[in-house]
Formats: sequence, structure tokens, C-alpha cells
Amino acid sequence: MGGFKQFLLRGNIVELAVAVIVGATFSGLVQALVTDLITPLIGAVTGGRQPNFANYSFTVNGSEFKYGDFLNHLITFLIIAAVVYWLVVTPMTRLIKWVERDKKATTKECPECLSDIPVEARRCANCTVELVPNSEKPV
Repeated sequence: MGGFKQFLLRGNIVELAVAVIVGATFSGLVQALVTDLITPLIGAVTGGRQPNFANYSFTVNGSEFKYGDFLNHLITFLIIAAVVYWLVVTPMTRLIKWVERDKKATTKECPECLSDIPVEARRCANCTVELVPNSEKPV
């Protein structure tokens, strides 16, 4: 029981729960925006007889295909994907590049066994080849 309590009190699980709640709320908000504002506007501009895409459908052999609801969900998905890309992915990519730019290399590749070794190493810990200082060529 102690391990479960420790798992629940970790910072990551709380942050994940908050992200899920905010994401669900944001999704509902975007769905309302699409259903109540964007699709009626598109319907008005295109001269549609129905103001909401959710009512658009066609029938084939008695089966009704409600493609309007699919269009609502597709527009919602595209808006959410664009917001996530521009407000989360792009800034995080820039931040990672900025942080990595200032990082000094701490390892190098051994020329014999191709394993990662510390930059200042004089001998590879894996294949024990002796290395020339500030070089990757074995002695």
C-alpha cells in the first residue's frame, strides 16, 4: 500500500491528471465553437439550407449516413491539433534546441568498439584500447 501511495503522490501523476482535465475541457470548448459558430457560419456563406453540419446526411438503400457530424469532429480535431502544434510542440522544439546548443559534449565514441566513453578517458572501459588524449585514434 505504501508503494501505491508513493506512486499517487508523485508530481508526474498529478500533472498528468491536470493535463487530462484541462484537455477534456478544451476539447469541449472547441467542439462548442465548431458546432455553434464555425459550421453555421460556413453553412451561411455556402448557402446551405441547414445552419449546422450535424444535420447533413444522405440515405442509400435505407441506411442513413450522417457525414455532417463527422465534418464537425474533423474541424474540431484540426483546430485542436493546430493549437497543440503551435502552442506546445513548436515552443518545446525551440527550447530543446536552445538547451542542447549550450550543452558541452561529455562523451565521445570509441574508434574500436564504437561505445560511448567520457571525453577525458585515456582508455576505453569496454575494449580497453588506449586512446591518445584529445583524439579518438587508438595508440
